[in-house]
Amino acid sequence: LLPFIPKTRSDDIIYFDPADIARPMGINILEANSDDEKQMVAQDALNIMIKLFGSEIFGPRIQDYFRNGVLTLMDYPGGCALTDILRLFTDDEFQKERRRTIKDPVVRGWWDQTFAKMGEREKGEIIPYFAAKFGGFITNKLMRNIIGQTKGSFDIYDCMQNSKILVVNLSKGILGDFNSNLLGLILVSKIQMAAMRRQTVAKADRRDFFLYIDEFQNYITDSIESILSEARKYRLGLIVAHQYLGQLQKSDALTKSNVNLKDAIFGN
Repeated sequence: LLPFIPKTRSDDIIYFDPADIARPMGINILEANSDDEKQMVAQDALNIMIKLFGSEIFGPRIQDYFRNGVLTLMDYPGGCALTDILRLFTDDEFQKERRRTIKDPVVRGWWDQTFAKMGEREKGEIIPYFAAKFGGFITNKLMRNIIGQTKGSFDIYDCMQNSKILVVNLSKGILGDFNSNLLGLILVSKIQMAAMRRQTVAKADRRDFFLYIDEFQNYITDSIESILSEARKYRLGLIVAHQYLGQLQKSDALTKSNVNLKDAIFGN
């Protein structure tokens, strides 16, 4: 793609190659600009985990831990990253420090009531099971260098507003299926949230921004319905490509999703 971009736009290109371990660029799924956005970020992060692991493996109990965990981390003034979620439940001092800065009374109540009343046996069973889900990308140096940074290396909202060109290489041959899917899901979520932030921008000032996704069934969650039905008013265009219709139905079967991906696409 790069040879097709005019040289006059060279300063506007951001090339994100996760396989470049010499110069890792950070991307933080848990970055939010307001308390309302924190709720959206937490739900999107949860949807990503359900997409990756399936709703049977990443079940209601694990979802409860994860949702309250990420909301706790996001309230901490010093910043946070997805890699902190494991430490939150295994390091008592780290947990105590993060619990002090919780703003949401519902999240505080979960720690003080629900979590505090869990027996040691229950915690001993569920926490290692929970930790095992995140060990794969926390112990992976390539992934840890990217998602373990508290500040992202580029601002997608800035890309949209200033017509920059963001090229992301998610080659599965180098990254592997799981890592490629995780990074793709995070990026699509962040692009959606950046588009929604445009509601504070006058319609005349919303410039067209196009998102191209190849093999898109691997990189979307239930939020695709929201992107398809609402993003157009925020001037986010979608060009999605895949190979055959069965992939869309297969995606729903794997994630036990309530959204029929094929219907969502054709309906829009």
